[in-house]
Amino acid sequence: MADILLGSHTIKSHGAKVARFHMYDWIILVLLAVIDGLLNIIEPFHRFVGKDMMTDLRYPMKSNTVPFWAVPIIAIILPFFIFSGIYLKKRNVYDLHNAILGLLFSVLITAVITDAIKDGVGRPRPDFFWRCFPDGKDLYDNSTTSVICHGEKSVINEGHKSFPSGHSSWSFAGLGFLSWYLAGKITAFDRKGHIAKLCIVFLPLLVASLVAVSRVDDYWHHWQDVFAGGLLGLTVASFCYLQFFPSPFGADSFWPHAFTQQLAERRNNNSQVSSTVNAYSSRPQEIETVRASTEDHIGINI
Repeated sequence: MADILLGSHTIKSHGAKVARFHMYDWIILVLLAVIDGLLNIIEPFHRFVGKDMMTDLRYPMKSNTVPFWAVPIIAIILPFFIFSGIYLKKRNVYDLHNAILGLLFSVLITAVITDAIKDGVGRPRPDFFWRCFPDGKDLYDNSTTSVICHGEKSVINEGHKSFPSGHSSWSFAGLGFLSWYLAGKITAFDRKGHIAKLCIVFLPLLVASLVAVSRVDDYWHHWQDVFAGGLLGLTVASFCYLQFFPSPFGADSFWPHAFTQQLAERRNNNSQVSSTVNAYSSRPQEIETVRASTEDHIGINI
């Protein structure tokens, strides 16, 4: 199945057709990006933080082991290069387009859900004390024991975005989708027992796990934040992959649904044309046979 019409569905020959078919999907992607941008502007809910809660929120402020700018490179750019490499070998624009579209949907849907929950929950980060009191001099309300922060507002707002972990959800959304994609391309579940294939499938998930662990090590997140973010990203990635590609557990897991449907329609059209041509080519023979038999019959009568 993987070599059917190899090289006949390139960006040049079918790219415009595929893009037009998914035009509304790309519009929705833009809307998701705008929504996520707005969610990052909105001030998060400031959950109550009391004096007795500071014991678990006094971890030191550290820089990010994995910077924010590196997450899109890991979760989007890296899979994109792998998709492009497979396209250069197989020359199938259906596969390339649906892989990119599915990946972007996976990451952006995850981002919107993650940031919406962040704003709604407002859980303080493990280093919240130093965000709230950068000079180390804590101050609390006498009646409620609530913190009275005197740190920078943007830093404090960021300190209320611990749950769930965005690094974790983004990484598992992008690399989780890549794991599904690789499982289909190398037929990892062909029941032949090649464990090396599973190692390839699990490698992106290992990278995503290391990114998630770094968030706990840097004291930017509690372990529950990382676990929830990873689970969220992997769940969305699974739904998005199965929307565009068959399950890698099946026999026809190599190409996306759109390509197999296109092949099926082409076969149906070819069979209909062939039937029509056969029907028309047989009719003159039948007419000639009838005409000849009629003339013979007439001649006999004469």
